Amino acid sequence: MTADTSLDEPAEATREASRADRPTNILIVGVGGQGVIMISKVLALLSQMHGAEVKQSEVHGMAKRGGVVFSHVRYGKKVWSPTIAKGEADVLIALEWAEGLRWLDFLRPGTGVFVSDTRKIVPPFACRNRKFGADRAYAKETPAEIVSRVGNGYVLDATGAAEDLGNTRAANTVLLGALSTTLEFPAEEWENVIDQFVPKGTQEVNREAFRYGRDWVEKARRDPAFGLSDANAYEAPVLLPGEVDVELEINETWCKGCDICVKLCPERCLALSEKHKATLKNPAACTGCRVCEWLCPDFAIRVKRTAAAEAAE
Repeated sequence: MTADTSLDEPAEATREASRADRPTNILIVGVGGQGVIMISKVLALLSQMHGAEVKQSEVHGMAKRGGVVFSHVRYGKKVWSPTIAKGEADVLIALEWAEGLRWLDFLRPGTGVFVSDTRKIVPPFACRNRKFGADRAYAKETPAEIVSRVGNGYVLDATGAAEDLGNTRAANTVLLGALSTTLEFPAEEWENVIDQFVPKGTQEVNREAFRYGRDWVEKARRDPAFGLSDANAYEAPVLLPGEVDVELEINETWCKGCDICVKLCPERCLALSEKHKATLKNPAACTGCRVCEWLCPDFAIRVKRTAAAEAAE
């Protein structure tokens, strides 16, 4: 005997129509200087180009201080509220690893997509012990653990990829490339809109970054284990005092003289020059703890830690 499903079909059709009518919710999180707002502007413009109604809200008052920044983007036929409730984000895109974990409960259970960089920007209070190899009071979950907990997860070393392409600041565009594979907008439109929001002269490197992100997701879809080894991409090597040489690179072009690194350096070995740029005034005092690198909102400082034996060769 065949069951009569005629009563179920209209109900299912109603549910499908309801899902099609509801707005798409995208939550972008990170810290100041990473380009959270740029991503939200790209999404808003793309949505408007396709005739959607868009609502956007953001918090970025602490951006210059390297503080938390997040943006809600909602688009669809009709959008009433500019904010996304817990459990209703269709996509959570994180430019900093711990921030992504902090907002996970906003992701829609079962179907939500999590896109994140493995980059860790560690605050000073998580670095009480600055000895080499010391444990940190910070997010310890691995990408494999998080991906296993979400409906769809893509975790990649976007900052490392952008650095390889020649511009660390393009990490947010790498993540946009990954994000683009989950939405309905054509790739060519993504690139044209991104060109409008990135700094003049960086359009080509940002296009390369965007394509890298798209290609990465395609590889990850073919092999779910692909890229999960990026978990420790920004972990400092375990080296003991006397076994490491420290070199501090300061990009004066990017440095805006915000004074964050100078005031929060635990060893007080940094200062501002007459040009109001960060300088290393006492190299012997630098321990390579990387607090300055993690806190710089403009990626103007990079700490290189090399085993002493390798440096001597």
